[in-house]
Amino acid sequence: MKPTIKAIVFDVYGTLFDVHSVKDACEQEFPEKGAAISQIWRTKQLEYFFWRHMMGRYEDFASVTRDALRYALAVHDATSTEEIEQRLIASYAHLTPYKEIESVLKEMHDVKTVILSNGTDEMLKALLHNAGLTDYFDEVVSVDGIKQPKPTPAAYMNWFKTSGLRRDEVLFLSSNGWDIAGAKNFGFHAAWINRNDLPFEAFDIEPDAIYPNLNNLSEWL
Repeated sequence: MKPTIKAIVFDVYGTLFDVHSVKDACEQEFPEKGAAISQIWRTKQLEYFFWRHMMGRYEDFASVTRDALRYALAVHDATSTEEIEQRLIASYAHLTPYKEIESVLKEMHDVKTVILSNGTDEMLKALLHNAGLTDYFDEVVSVDGIKQPKPTPAAYMNWFKTSGLRRDEVLFLSSNGWDIAGAKNFGFHAAWINRNDLPFEAFDIEPDAIYPNLNNLSEWL
């Protein structure tokens, strides 16, 4: 029997939106290199964010996204200009939402819907607005205010401390294994959205459920 869930908390990048939809913008600027640039861009985006936190040199997600792009372009000898860089960075505000997102959100009538993201407030606001999804969420929370990225416990507490809920009344959703481990470690129920049919991380914390997309969330409602 599933617990009573009163809030569903969503990760954004890779969970609600396809981070690799930027490959089209990359391809337009650098033909035959778009997909490869996108892959390195995402990898370094996360690495730089976590590295800076561990070194006590926090930079917001917008800054590390820019730095990661510069690295990805350098790896592929993609000579860039300030104008090209700005166009590619702007593509992060126009990521493609996964096809089931809007229909799933429309069904969430009796549960609070929350975004908890490493993205900045400005990044999240623009992304949701451009996708027409702003009105589906009761709260949009960035970790940038406390400069403690997920998967640190403080990042999840950042929203939870004012929620008025118990931890077992929250279902957290992410396509990122490290985020699922962090949320589960904090005490939330956690469902891994395994969009790429991969094994879960070799870690001693496992998700409560694994789904290929968000269409099975009705099991929790």
